[in-house]
Amino acid sequence: MRVAMMTKEYPPEIYGGAGVHVTELTRYMRDIVPVDVHCMGAPRDEKDVYVHGVDEALKDANPAIKTLSTGLRMANAAKGASVVHTHTWYTGLGGHLAGLLHGIPHVATAHSLEPDRPWKREQLGGGYDVSSWSEKNAMEYADAVIAVSAQMKKAVLDAYPRIEPDKVHVVLNGIDTELWQPRPTFDEAEHSVLKELGIDPNRPIVAFVGRITRQKGVEHLVKAARYFDKDVQLVLCAGAPDTPEIAARTTKLVEELQAERDGIVWVQEMLPKDKIQEILTAADAFVCPSIYEPLGIVNLEAMACGTAVVASDVGGIPEVVVDGTTGVLVHYDESDPEAFEHDIAEQVNKVVHDQELAKKFGVAGRERAVTEFSWANIAQQTVDIYKSLM
Repeated sequence: MRVAMMTKEYPPEIYGGAGVHVTELTRYMRDIVPVDVHCMGAPRDEKDVYVHGVDEALKDANPAIKTLSTGLRMANAAKGASVVHTHTWYTGLGGHLAGLLHGIPHVATAHSLEPDRPWKREQLGGGYDVSSWSEKNAMEYADAVIAVSAQMKKAVLDAYPRIEPDKVHVVLNGIDTELWQPRPTFDEAEHSVLKELGIDPNRPIVAFVGRITRQKGVEHLVKAARYFDKDVQLVLCAGAPDTPEIAARTTKLVEELQAERDGIVWVQEMLPKDKIQEILTAADAFVCPSIYEPLGIVNLEAMACGTAVVASDVGGIPEVVVDGTTGVLVHYDESDPEAFEHDIAEQVNKVVHDQELAKKFGVAGRERAVTEFSWANIAQQTVDIYKSLM
């Protein structure tokens, strides 16, 4: 068996959970079967990794059309594979065509769904209809669909009722708990990012890590922070805005918050993993205010660093964060965003000022990450799905 793994993101170009998933899945799966990675972006020098660019004639086209042109190249390059596995709509067309062209099974992993993210039209315009078509086509014609949570499986079947339920397999996202673990902080760290950012070790710390996109709820978090107790510090690691409009709104909100109170630190550049781990370890609580989240690897990363989590109750998050055990879930109702923001602040204030509770959540979160979300198990489950199709 030889796998053609198709993805937009692959190291060093990773900006979201799907990229993390593909990276770790590939790493562990290569202990079982050969895997060729077909990705986009800059050239890579890693063995069995192939980069596919946009058709030069389409360099000025809508981003969705440019993406589909890379899919044609991926499909052509998958010759010799036994199975093709795609991630997100970006590679769905490539996988669908590779399956037809080479007579091999196509497996599609659903990390998110276009029908559940209508705000992407702001980013893609008419290209959103193109990306939606590409995803629908890939999902409905795939030989198997992998959902990264039970809630994601339900979402797939709701969005695409033509898909037979037994064709959708739940294989959770995972975490490398040897890589993601508590790290030295402040005086313990050789080069403390916390000191560089001017964080006070004697005051409570709340952290956020994620992209500036509507689904991550960054604007809700910044508004909620107005109600954090005055001694609470917020380290907002948020960059890569989807659109200039959301970038401008976020900037305005953060600047207004910084004018009202101290202890608000906004890190816009992408930090290396060790620095993120230091921030997560030092935090009394990690906040995930997502309004849409199929699973939420970032919560697993915080838990693996031994940090209590305060998160919204959307999507697959309740399958990761156990309410009252590894953290607190806050109900999200799109009809009442102000209540959501007040509730986030209330739970944050409660957790960060109860050190015994925060530590209890952190210990339980670390244990859950280690025991329930092993990439080795996830890789084997995925290979078993391949085998069932042959």
